[in-house]
Amino acid sequence: MSSDSSSKPEPSKRKNVGEAWEDFIEQQVYPQPGKKAKDDYRDYDHTDRESVSDFYKENHRHQTYEYAGQKREEFLSLDRKQMTIFEALDFLNTLVDDSDPDTELDQLQHLLQTAEAIRADGHERWFVLTGLLHDLGKVLCLFGEPQWAVVGDTFPVGCRFSDRIVYHEFFEENSDHHDLRYNTRLGIYDENGGLDNVTMSWGHDEYLYYVMKDYLPEPALYMIRYHSFYAWHREGEYDWLCNDRDREMLPWVKKFNPYDLYSKCPTLPNWQELRPYYADLVQEFLPTKVAF
Repeated sequence: MSSDSSSKPEPSKRKNVGEAWEDFIEQQVYPQPGKKAKDDYRDYDHTDRESVSDFYKENHRHQTYEYAGQKREEFLSLDRKQMTIFEALDFLNTLVDDSDPDTELDQLQHLLQTAEAIRADGHERWFVLTGLLHDLGKVLCLFGEPQWAVVGDTFPVGCRFSDRIVYHEFFEENSDHHDLRYNTRLGIYDENGGLDNVTMSWGHDEYLYYVMKDYLPEPALYMIRYHSFYAWHREGEYDWLCNDRDREMLPWVKKFNPYDLYSKCPTLPNWQELRPYYADLVQEFLPTKVAF
């Protein structure tokens, strides 16, 4: 599939998004820069970003077990493009995540803020790299995928949708919600069969896991694969699908989550100054070009 230029914001749209972001930051998000209370993050009830609720209407309507399977077959052969990590990061500099109620910063800035917060706390180098890479799967938008099929919270498909998933009411329009094969607690899965045997809703997390699975330590791969699975690591749902290994890895996902969520602030990292450090870090763990 060729690149879809329509997935990249038009210059005029980016100007409007920038103006909207300034108003959003000033009025709602950061009354004092960097001092936003943790309870105010992911506040879907009070965000003015109408695009957030519109996004989840589309996401929850279309993310079925069949759809996720089709997308896995379509993309997990990883034969779309060979890219360096920096080429992928350059693309993300054009993308604003419509599912995020907290910020309208481009994705490169979010990745740098996450990685720099991890680095500032003295964590392992692979952990810092995970911060830089964790949303890189959003390059799916480069291949023409709509944002509702790339970003946002993830959840198992093939079983009942938890009422702890954000905007749960929108699942009423999902055909699986009314399918007797998929609308029970276990659905098609075995009790404690392990998340590796569960099909997740399609998006950047699952995609990037397959891109990176041969290169990073297991805790990093869990962080990448399940960092948007809030119903599990934040709400405590779906433990019945987990095995002991998933439960052992859950603390790593929880350890990563605050850096992903609470590092968002108006102060922008200087990419040109930071790039040499991250170039060395990428070279330590990854090949020159990665299959996407």
